[in-house]
Amino acid sequence: MGTVKKAEGAQGKFTKDIAEYFRGVWSELKKVYWPSRQQLVTYTIVVFVAVVIVAVLLGLIDSGLSFILSKIIPK
Repeated sequence: MGTVKKAEGAQGKFTKDIAEYFRGVWSELKKVYWPSRQQLVTYTIVVFVAVVIVAVLLGLIDSGLSFILSKIIPK
């Protein structure tokens, strides 16, 4: 009978630990700064533009290096 109580106690601790974890998560989520819809749209546009600029720069660098290497190393 002692092992049954031990198993029930472990299950109860596990349940309490999970509940405590989710209470902590909820508490932390309340502290998060959530941007407004307009801020979110603005930030998304800024990120998109930055990604496009970096992609174009990398493409230009790649094309330039390919051109230089094709002149140095003939086929």
